[in-house]
Amino acid sequence: MVGLIDCDNFFCSCERVFRPDLAGKPIVVLSNNDGCVVARSKEVKAMGIRDCMPYYQLLEQYPDSGIVAFSSNYTLYGDMSSRIMAILRESVPEVIQYSIDEAFLDLRGMEHLDLKKWGEELCVKVQKCTGMPVSLGIAPTKTLAKMASRYAKKYPAYRKCCVIGNDEQREKALKLFPVGDVWGIGRRITRTLEYFGINTAYDFTQRSRSWIRSRFHVTGERTWAELRGESVIDVDGLDGVEKKTIVTSRSFPGMLTDIADVRSHVANYAARCALKLRKQKSVCSLVTVFIQSNHFREDLEQYDGSASYSFMTATNTTTEIVDVAIRILDVIFRKGIHYKRAGIMVSGISSANAVQPDLFTFNPERRKKYQDISAAVDVINRRNGADTVVLGSQQYREKAEDGKSIRFVNAIRRAMKSPDYSTRLGAFQVR
Repeated sequence: MVGLIDCDNFFCSCERVFRPDLAGKPIVVLSNNDGCVVARSKEVKAMGIRDCMPYYQLLEQYPDSGIVAFSSNYTLYGDMSSRIMAILRESVPEVIQYSIDEAFLDLRGMEHLDLKKWGEELCVKVQKCTGMPVSLGIAPTKTLAKMASRYAKKYPAYRKCCVIGNDEQREKALKLFPVGDVWGIGRRITRTLEYFGINTAYDFTQRSRSWIRSRFHVTGERTWAELRGESVIDVDGLDGVEKKTIVTSRSFPGMLTDIADVRSHVANYAARCALKLRKQKSVCSLVTVFIQSNHFREDLEQYDGSASYSFMTATNTTTEIVDVAIRILDVIFRKGIHYKRAGIMVSGISSANAVQPDLFTFNPERRKKYQDISAAVDVINRRNGADTVVLGSQQYREKAEDGKSIRFVNAIRRAMKSPDYSTRLGAFQVR
């Protein structure tokens, strides 16, 4: 059996843990630069506010709704996620974290237990220890477990735990589940399925394997098999999957025309790509930088620029990747353009344990120095919070109130960010 534990409205719930006065109140969490809604409490969902709604539209359309908005606080969310995963690892043989708020539980060898009662007790334990509400789905396959977790979250009668343990329960669950909500079936496939009269997960399973494979290939066939109770996605296969391409791209808080301002954002994005490479113990051989104007401002000159640089020796150090990204920006930047977005893509990714140095340009002493710096910065930032130590090029220059001096601020706008309650004692005010 496999379990899928899912935190309820994770970002919003993290904010409520340290703000009990917000219980029952509508909450939204915004994307980077406070651009749009990325998380909604159930009260906000009941108001009909859609996901990814621009924040300025929310203010215009719901001026007196009492909605409390927060900027994304990834330090808080990451730490709360780590606490939950630590509790889960104490309770099950193996935990495979799928996302920041979801994890698969390997329940092999626990079939002799009353899994329904055990699951309810686990959900109570997580909430008691962390304050976070969670829902648990248990089933023979991962796809069915995700389906069961949706039922556990939606219907209070399940008491936060839904078990699909036999064919009768599986068939009943499939008949009530919309095919578009099945894990692995996207919007485009949903439209095709509805064209053929397939509206529920049960309808999907009633088609033949050959029919599914001919139209939706191996991926669709795997989903079909999982819904029929055949486990074809190995639990261990979800752990340690390396990305072959890493992209960090965001819109700016406003339109930028000064290359120094754009450079700060590009340096930030490049540093994040480097960190992601080190986390999966890989290196890249190609860096691509792209910048874009505001396509919604037709009264302004439009421009999309991009260029790439290939390393002779693959790397994952922040210093080297940021340096290359800035040099590329200097080449593609055009004066007079109002820039709204930039991004970094690193590709040609391979294992950090199999780097082939270039015979003529590789400097082992310099590379060792850059690696040591990156490792030291990673340790400091893990202990003290993200971006505690950064490169000077990652900081955004801003004129102080006196109009003369220059101060440095984070290049991402988060005007409504909550304190880092779980990682910094200074977040609490002693009275």
